[in-house]
Order: sequence, then C-alpha cells, then structure tokens
Amino acid sequence: MSAIPLPQIGAVPVERGDAARNRVLLLDAAALLVAERGVDAVTMDAVACRAGVGKGTVFRRFGNRSGLMQALLDHTERELQQAFIFGPPPLGPGAPPIERLIAFGRARIAMVEVQGEVLRAAENAPEYRFGGPARALGIAHVIGLLRGAGVEGDLDLLASALLAPLEASLVLHQVRDLGTTTERLAAGWEDLARRVTRC
Repeated sequence: MSAIPLPQIGAVPVERGDAARNRVLLLDAAALLVAERGVDAVTMDAVACRAGVGKGTVFRRFGNRSGLMQALLDHTERELQQAFIFGPPPLGPGAPPIERLIAFGRARIAMVEVQGEVLRAAENAPEYRFGGPARALGIAHVIGLLRGAGVEGDLDLLASALLAPLEASLVLHQVRDLGTTTERLAAGWEDLARRVTRC
C-alpha cells in the first residue's frame, strides 16, 4: 500500500540569506506580540514597529494580515510536522496507526493550549479556513493513519470529522469558557478515534 504524500507546511521558495533572516525576524516579532498582548495586537504596523522595519516590508512579505497569520501558523506548526513525520513513536513512525492517531490528537490539543490564539486567528481567516496548508497536512496525515488502521469508507470526510474537535476555536472555548481540562479533551479525542477505527 503506497503512502499518501504529505503537503509540507511552511514550504517557501529558496530565499537569499538576508530575505530568510528578515522573514524570521518578522515572524518572531509577530509571535512576541501575540505572547505579550494577544492576537488582536498583531497588525502589520505593530509587527513592522517591533521588527524595526518599514510597514511596506511586512506587506511585501505577507500580503495582508491573514497572510501574516498563516505564515505565523506555519512557523509554529513546523515542529509538530517534523515530530509526526520524522520523530519518535508514538507520534512519529514506528507505532501502530491508532496509537499515532491518538498521539497526534493529543499533540494538537497541547499545541492549542500553548499557541491557541495564533491557531485561532489563522483558522478564522476566510481564505485559509478550509484550504490552508496546515489543514491539508492534517487531513492527509489522518487519512494515511485511517488507511493504515484498515478503516473503510469516505476517509476524507472521516478525517475532517476527526480534526473538527481539534480546531483551536473550539478547544479554546471549551477550556476558557466551559472550564474543560485539556486532559478531558484528550481523553475524549482518544475515545472518538477508537470508536471511528474500532480499535
């Protein structure tokens, strides 16, 4: 059985050294703003000011605020991507598909706990809500794990259904507004994954 090719998060064209450094500088500035003042403080002006560059530099690099937030999401997702593609089991290769699926869900919930505002902002951008690279990667990974676990049926829809409870907006609402613990969410995710895969 051939593996599904996974789209690469944050893949950018080869950049000159100074352009790559500038991109990281801008993303680090945006991440600091999120950490210090919340996601609503991340404007093109604020990022330019924090990074010490002109506003035009930020617009040329990212196009608009949604593009900036998507780039910041890709920046924060890269570590998770590396972990589930190349890292140790159970998140990475080498564990049974159901154990990898459960580990993936738990890792996403933990990531929302730390980077939730960035994830929420990127998810809610209309042009990225259902078609961004982060979502494509998650769908492809979950489809591959479902297939590996021998699950039959419409795997695209099953993968979307499994990813829905992991969306940052919902996780943040459950934790902040409803007082649900992340451990309860992770246990619920595991129960759902086992029911879908019948494992």
